[in-house]
Amino acid sequence: MKRLFRRCGNTPGALSPEEQAAVDQFRALLAALRDMETWTPGLYRDIAVRVGPFVERAHPRPGDDHGPDLIAVSLVHPDTPHAAAYLHGHQLGYTGKGWLRCETDKILGVWNPALTPLTHAAAGLDLPDDVGMEPAHYAVHVEARRKDNSGRILLHMGPYTQTWLASRDADRLNTLLEGKAATVVPGFTVTAKAAPFDVSDHESYDDPYATEAAALLAAAIAAAGAAAATVPNPGHGELPAAWAP
Repeated sequence: MKRLFRRCGNTPGALSPEEQAAVDQFRALLAALRDMETWTPGLYRDIAVRVGPFVERAHPRPGDDHGPDLIAVSLVHPDTPHAAAYLHGHQLGYTGKGWLRCETDKILGVWNPALTPLTHAAAGLDLPDDVGMEPAHYAVHVEARRKDNSGRILLHMGPYTQTWLASRDADRLNTLLEGKAATVVPGFTVTAKAAPFDVSDHESYDDPYATEAAALLAAAIAAAGAAAATVPNPGHGELPAAWAP
């Protein structure tokens, strides 16, 4: 802060235009910190988050910003969406972090451009390797659907740190289901799809790195079959009570 706003002049007197601009920027920063707009779950706007001693701009993932304890965000250059900001952000490591699990107590409030001087970018520094947030990237959902598209998700798998890993496991599971997807759960068609990882529902996910995906699929189908067996005439596509939303 001292480096950014130190007055360069050697003699007293009126401020130069450059000095006045620095003073105005500093005042705007103080005002932004004092009157920070509160972030609330469901408020889909860029936010200011703490990253060590710095403040960074973060972009919540659509549909995954409702908290209350964790949300998924990506750290973005403070001058986003300008093309030059993307290039500069890439050089400083902003584009390499992907989606991250952000604890909501790290959120200072809604992002204000006046906070830019507090970012790594303003200091010309790379983002640290450890920003204090775990990956929250991608997932695989195994879904059981009727012809009217009603049904439920039998299995949540994730998080995957790369989208191609999620797509690979989804393809593998669909290969295992090939030719029998419409019969493994009577009245339903079972398919696997790559999807965003819902960080605020993270407890419902099975870790695909701890257990083989095929084993997780077999267990999910066995559980679904047992639930369907409790419903009269399951071949007619009734939804088991245990599958209620």
